[in-house]
Amino acid sequence: MNTNDLMNTALKLANLEEMPYDTNIIVEGENIKKVLIGIDMETPELLLAKELGYDCVVSHHPKADSCVVDFAKVMDVQIDRMVASGVPINKAQKALRKRQASVDLGGHASNYDRVSSAARLMNMPYLNIHIPADFITEKIVQTRLNKAFNNKPKTKLKDIIEELNSWEYYIGKVAQPVIRVGSSEDYAGKIEVLMAGGTNGGVDVYKSYFEAGVGTIIAMHVPEDVKKAVQEQNIGNIIIAPHMPSDSIGLLEIVKAWREKGVEVTCMSGIVE
Repeated sequence: MNTNDLMNTALKLANLEEMPYDTNIIVEGENIKKVLIGIDMETPELLLAKELGYDCVVSHHPKADSCVVDFAKVMDVQIDRMVASGVPINKAQKALRKRQASVDLGGHASNYDRVSSAARLMNMPYLNIHIPADFITEKIVQTRLNKAFNNKPKTKLKDIIEELNSWEYYIGKVAQPVIRVGSSEDYAGKIEVLMAGGTNGGVDVYKSYFEAGVGTIIAMHVPEDVKKAVQEQNIGNIIIAPHMPSDSIGLLEIVKAWREKGVEVTCMSGIVE
């Protein structure tokens, strides 16, 4: 296996034909037999991999080069997601714009060379694989919730929490599913899983979903300003399926595929098996 093989396997699982903006091969490599993968893999993890004899390091969260600078561009996928949920396309674009501009400012000013230069100096093959894993996670969680609740119009938030807590993804994990907006007895309404947009779309995006008829959003995390705005809007609920276990869902599907191809893969830095 080489770095292209690793990347193409992940893209195929996510039904993608090319690398999104937040996903790239930072340092190429051949004859890869041992991979160290985690949610956040930076210079300390690169040094650890070198010390322990790994052939390649993979980070889920974007840490280097164009994956950082162009990260805001990948958020455009949220427009299609909003439209599929009933938000008019013109409104979806405008709702996303404010948060996307803020993310772009941060990425453009970042030290995008910090981790990539360390990987190059160590001659350590290094990949960032972000939204492909998130697409896999989102599909798995949405499919399972649809199966559980599509024919139960009076589903309550406590029912969703109980369902999530019964899944192997979340059982026994340090962070547990939690209601952030709403109460256990509130009706869920239409359930949308939002786990693959690059990052949180912000206040306007969440409000647009609820105005379009979504009742409950399932996300990996929610900023304080979004939580407060949704509470004030008083028409929708937010449940958090915790970040590290949820990120692990899609990543472990990729890890499984690599292992089936004969690669030894060790998970760390937030990936919980």
